[in-house]
Amino acid sequence: MPSPTDIRKGKVIKYQGMPHLVLEMLHRTQGRQAGFVQTTLRNMDAGSTTTTKFRSTDNVEFMHTDNKRLEYSYVDPEGYHFMDVETFDDTILTVELVEEAKEFMVEGVEYDILFIDDVAMQVQLPASIDMEVVESPEAIRGDTASKVQKPVTTSSGLVVNVPLFIKFGDKIKVNTSDKSYQGRVNS
Repeated sequence: MPSPTDIRKGKVIKYQGMPHLVLEMLHRTQGRQAGFVQTTLRNMDAGSTTTTKFRSTDNVEFMHTDNKRLEYSYVDPEGYHFMDVETFDDTILTVELVEEAKEFMVEGVEYDILFIDDVAMQVQLPASIDMEVVESPEAIRGDTASKVQKPVTTSSGLVVNVPLFIKFGDKIKVNTSDKSYQGRVNS
């Protein structure tokens, strides 16, 4: 069996009978004592996060994972539909599974989906995503102080603060970690 020193960020291990994604990993030693691995794990079923120590004598069970790049098609009462662009197979993810990423779901964009033992478990968002502005208030004449921003609504319903020159129909790049405006996209 693999030892705790084989644990790496992004791997999935079975911990307390459930799949856990390794968010952080740090190998520590304390003087003459045996070393240990301190990890931050996210329970893939419950979504909770925990910090755990593994001694070098502990056994760790790694789960078989696979990342597939699937194109988002649409959402309906069944869930979010993703298509494999090579085989045209339809994969449906539940609303609960996509909950954290739903603001960044744009039709026709490919996303990495994490599969554990051939079951879809998580949508992995890119660092930024291009989105279309569908609602933008007009800038007020004379409102030209530096870095003045206005809220706009994107095609997914996400509200982003942008500079005054952004208007309806523009494409903007949005950071997926903090939902901030990164720039206008030339189409």
